[in-house]
Amino acid sequence: MSMTTRRHPIAGNWASLLLPIAEDDSIDFEKLGEEIDMLIAAKVDGIYSNGTAGEFHNQTGMEYERIQDVLASRCRAAGMAFVIGACQPDPIIMLDRLRRATAHKPLAIQVILPDWWPLTNLEAVDFLHRASEAADGIPLVLYNPPHAKRVLAPAELSDVCGPCPSVVGMKIADGDEAWYAQARAHLGEFSLFIPGHHLATGIKRGVAAGAFSNVACLSPHGAQAWTELMHTDLGAALDIEKRICAFMDAHIVPFRRDHGYSNAALDKLLAAIGNWGPVTTRLRWPYRFIDEQEAANLRDRARMMIPELFVR
Repeated sequence: MSMTTRRHPIAGNWASLLLPIAEDDSIDFEKLGEEIDMLIAAKVDGIYSNGTAGEFHNQTGMEYERIQDVLASRCRAAGMAFVIGACQPDPIIMLDRLRRATAHKPLAIQVILPDWWPLTNLEAVDFLHRASEAADGIPLVLYNPPHAKRVLAPAELSDVCGPCPSVVGMKIADGDEAWYAQARAHLGEFSLFIPGHHLATGIKRGVAAGAFSNVACLSPHGAQAWTELMHTDLGAALDIEKRICAFMDAHIVPFRRDHGYSNAALDKLLAAIGNWGPVTTRLRWPYRFIDEQEAANLRDRARMMIPELFVR
């Protein structure tokens, strides 16, 4: 993969902007600003808005605009890289959000494939071409998560994104050794962002450029230090990864697997366990969120299993 020139150098540990939701279901924009300042202080490689954990699927157009205004103004003042998520299941709303995002001149804009009825490959290419026109020269990152209506294999991602030069990266789930081999064969020109808790493995396999990271939800500062360790002592970073995965498997995944909570609920739980900022576990209605007491119960366990993430 190293022999293939990437379309764009975007890489590293990207922290998700999580929405502080008040008890009346409103977004607390004062706390949102505080959160952005804390992520900037953690010196993460970048901050991205409106991923799944940013609850892009559950906000008004005016709220979308205000979230991006707050993010862009604070990041620009601090010299912090940022990506705006224009994601929406509705393609017309998504293009409108994308056009509005261009005014902020983010490093990239993240989109999904329209999701009420899954697109064919030809329809996906057509959509990405239209999105590229709307992006006005700003690079695009395609977000194709495991819960998408169509989860594209590496060859399919190449077929869909290859004809669209504006698509420079993808946020996707990784897989087994066969998946990594396919990714190396088909996706070498793209910056691939894999799940944060697998990042050291993705670096070892020569595939991952970085992560829009759930580990950064748990500890932005710790995730940044761990990401940097991958480039100086990959063996040590892989050891930390084993313990991160063990913590996730034992204490986080059961909330989704056994109790039906969403991925956004899990990411907000991680932030509450990390206890680094003003974000609680609360999700916006109608989605159920995990009780704050669960985070308090897991706080010491996280620090015991993966102390490296909490060293300051």
